[in-house]
Amino acid sequence: MRASARAQGRVLCPAGSLALGLALVLGGCGGDEAQSYCEEVSARQDELAGLLDDGGPDALLRALPVLEDLRAEAPGDLDDEWQQVVGRLRALDAALRAAGVDPSTYDRAEPSAEVSTEQRSAIDGAARELVSERTTTAMAGLEQQARDVCKTPLVP
Repeated sequence: MRASARAQGRVLCPAGSLALGLALVLGGCGGDEAQSYCEEVSARQDELAGLLDDGGPDALLRALPVLEDLRAEAPGDLDDEWQQVVGRLRALDAALRAAGVDPSTYDRAEPSAEVSTEQRSAIDGAARELVSERTTTAMAGLEQQARDVCKTPLVP
């Protein structure tokens, strides 16, 4: 049985003991939900690794569809972390699109004359948020959860 109440970003689960409660929270409270997520993590690892291993300034943006799929399968107790990571990537993608620049060739030090000061500021702000402590902490939490619950990393 899964409770819908939340406290400080954690899903509350009815449990008779502390050990059972901890297991339910770490497992996303629903065996099927956690299992489905872990299956998606395993199924998408190689694709995600390939996108990120290719490197380049747009590697994370190319990985965004995979990350969105993982977010869609994630247990509810990971909503905040996935929202932070995917939300920051979407914001950077939107800023780059609004400026009409190709993320693989955009050079912040020498932006094209077509990129306005306002657009450059939007891109810079979105990039800062993407590498912020809050976002890197969220990503580290997602990675740790995959290792602890799914027994595999997000990216091998």
